[in-house]
Amino acid sequence: MEISFPIEFLVYGTPVSFQAKNADARDAWKDRVKAASRDVIPQPHFASDQRIAVTLYYLPDEPMAGDVDNIVKLVLDSLSAHIYLDDVQVERVVVQKFEPGNVFSFSNPSTTVVDAITRPKPVLYVRVSNDPFEELR
Repeated sequence: MEISFPIEFLVYGTPVSFQAKNADARDAWKDRVKAASRDVIPQPHFASDQRIAVTLYYLPDEPMAGDVDNIVKLVLDSLSAHIYLDDVQVERVVVQKFEPGNVFSFSNPSTTVVDAITRPKPVLYVRVSNDPFEELR
């Protein structure tokens, strides 16, 4: 079956950096991301060959210890050969952290964004779209 874009899902827990020395922790995080995505896509499915945009909002339960850009690589890798064929298809990535007390007032949030804001932290909101220009219009 084909994936109907955009898809949104939440991954609970603290993201693991690609630079983390613990390979088991990196693999466990990638497995967690992939498992969370399975709830919103048909099973079985074909990985998309389209151009892709990815949005990541990280809502930690306390001020973030590392750099926000370090969470991107493992998320993209976990979705490769699963949501899309290869991460070379990813043309745009938006990543932002919303630390406690610093949550933006979204004008028209999706239900998944609302869930990320209101549910227990830490949580990573992930949105995958097949329109890399959608937010630029």
